[in-house]
Amino acid sequence: MMNPTVTSPFQAVSGEQAAGQYLYVFLDEGGNFDFSAKGTRYFTLTALTTSRSFAWDSELLALKYDEIERGVDLEYFHASVDEQATRHRVFDVIERHIAEARIDSVVVEKRKTIPDWQTPPRLYPEMLGYLLRYIMRRERLSEYTGLIVMTDVIPVRKQREAIRKGILESLSGGLPAGFPYRVLHHDSKACPGLQVADYCNWAIYRKWDRGDERSYEHIRSAIRSEFDIFRRGKKIYY
Repeated sequence: MMNPTVTSPFQAVSGEQAAGQYLYVFLDEGGNFDFSAKGTRYFTLTALTTSRSFAWDSELLALKYDEIERGVDLEYFHASVDEQATRHRVFDVIERHIAEARIDSVVVEKRKTIPDWQTPPRLYPEMLGYLLRYIMRRERLSEYTGLIVMTDVIPVRKQREAIRKGILESLSGGLPAGFPYRVLHHDSKACPGLQVADYCNWAIYRKWDRGDERSYEHIRSAIRSEFDIFRRGKKIYY
């Protein structure tokens, strides 16, 4: 992996620039980092790329209170813990607006991962770097004023620093010189875009892990890449 010197994690954005259209990338992952027979078979990393306005925001907020009035104790949407009836309604909202976004995902069959990469500080930056560089090469960045990359809050400091480093290195090598960008870690409870990314990633993960494509069908039309990164790998490490 490249190790460019990053002088500042944020590029300055002037007031004049702030009036333009920004490209947003919301990131989410699935699976765990247990590299043993007891861990998940796959790790997925998914990017939801879009720009404002986020039409799903108001509908998801309304749906949240609809669910509360139905008797569901719901603080925010999280696919792996939401009731199935709630998931159906969330996917209905997402499907109505998914044409406004693109979805890209990297799928890692963990048992094919070389031992040196079998930790979050190694695996996450490598996979994230691949994913972000792929997206940046295919976006018409000249149409945007800047880029904002968002992830959920990462509580473990070592993992947070590794992930942030991976994002910054990927962007510094994949963006035009001087192109403004920011990297933000927000609690997904407060960010509908991250909740939508969580649902998209969950659908992709379920397809790979369980062969269940029911939720996947709601987002299929927006999936631009779904790359099994070790598909040609022959060696199994555990």
